[in-house]
Amino acid sequence: MNEFELIARLTKSLPTNPNVVIGAGDDCAVLDFGLPDKWLLFKTDAIVGGVHFTKDTPPEKIGRKALARALSDIAAMAGTPTAALVTIALPQKFDVKFVEAIYDGVRALAQKLGVAIVGGETTTNPERILISIALLGFVPRGKAVLRSGAKTGDVIFVTGELGGSPAGKHLEFEPRLAEARWLAENFSIHAMIDLSDGLAGDLRHILKASRVGAELLKDAIPVSRAAKERARSRAGQSADNPPIDIGGYKPAIAAALTEGEDFELLFTVAGADAVKLLDAWKKQFPKLRLSCIGKITADEGITIRDKTGAQPLTAHGYVHFT
Repeated sequence: MNEFELIARLTKSLPTNPNVVIGAGDDCAVLDFGLPDKWLLFKTDAIVGGVHFTKDTPPEKIGRKALARALSDIAAMAGTPTAALVTIALPQKFDVKFVEAIYDGVRALAQKLGVAIVGGETTTNPERILISIALLGFVPRGKAVLRSGAKTGDVIFVTGELGGSPAGKHLEFEPRLAEARWLAENFSIHAMIDLSDGLAGDLRHILKASRVGAELLKDAIPVSRAAKERARSRAGQSADNPPIDIGGYKPAIAAALTEGEDFELLFTVAGADAVKLLDAWKKQFPKLRLSCIGKITADEGITIRDKTGAQPLTAHGYVHFT
C-alpha cells in the first residue's frame, strides 16, 4: 500500500462539523469561524532525517525547509500565513547547538515572511530527528484556490524550472506566496497545487479532484539546469549503474516529471486568459519563469506530446511506502 492509498483509507470517514469548508484532500484545510471577510487555512507538514534531509545537511537549512514546505501549501491555496507551532522529536542523545541552529532556520524564514512562532512540542524519537510544523493562514472568504476547479480547455501553467532539486533547491526554495496571491487577485485561477511530489504526481491530484485529464507538451516543460547537469554527469555511467530512465524518457525530462520537491506552483486558467496572464506576469515577476505546458482535456489520464505524436504518460511522482 502506497502513501495515497493509505491516505484514502484513513480519511474516508473522518468526523466533521459546520466550521469545515474543505477538509482532507487539498493542500490545506479551509475553516469558517464567522470572520466577515476571511476563511482560516490550517496545514501540517513534517520532515524526517534520512528522508527529507541527510546527516550532513546544515541545521539552519533543515529548519528553513520544515517551515517552507508548509508555507508552500498555504501558497497553493492563494493564502497568507500567520502563525505556526513547531514540534521537534529528537534522539535521547542530541547536540543542543545543532537543535538551536534548526530553530534559527525556522526563525529566520518566519521573520522574513511575518509568521509568528507561537509554541510547539518537544519529544523523543529513538533513531532520527523529526520536525512537524502546524501552520495557520488566512484567505479572502470564497477565494481559496482548490485542486478541484480545473475545466476542460484550461491551459496548464507552471512557475520556475523543474527537476534537479536534490542538488540543493529543496533546502533553499522560496514559497511562492506573493505570486499565488497576485494570480488569485488578478485572474480567475481554476485549480492550483504546489509541486512537492513531482509534476507527474501532483498534476494527477488536480485531475483526480477535477475529474478531467491533461495533455502535456514535452518540449514546453521547463527543465532546470541542475537536472540537465545531473543527466550529463550520469550519461557516462557504466552499464552496472546506468542513468535514470523513467517510462522511456531521457534523464533530464524524467527528473522534471518525477523528482519532486520543486515547490513551484502548478495551476490552470481558461484558455482565453492565457496570453493576458503571460504578458502581465512578465511585467510583475520578470525574474521568475512562467511556462505554459499543456491543456486540460475531457478524457481522464495524462498524455504527453512531442514531435512524433502523443502517448500516455507512464511516469509518476514521488510516493512514500512504495
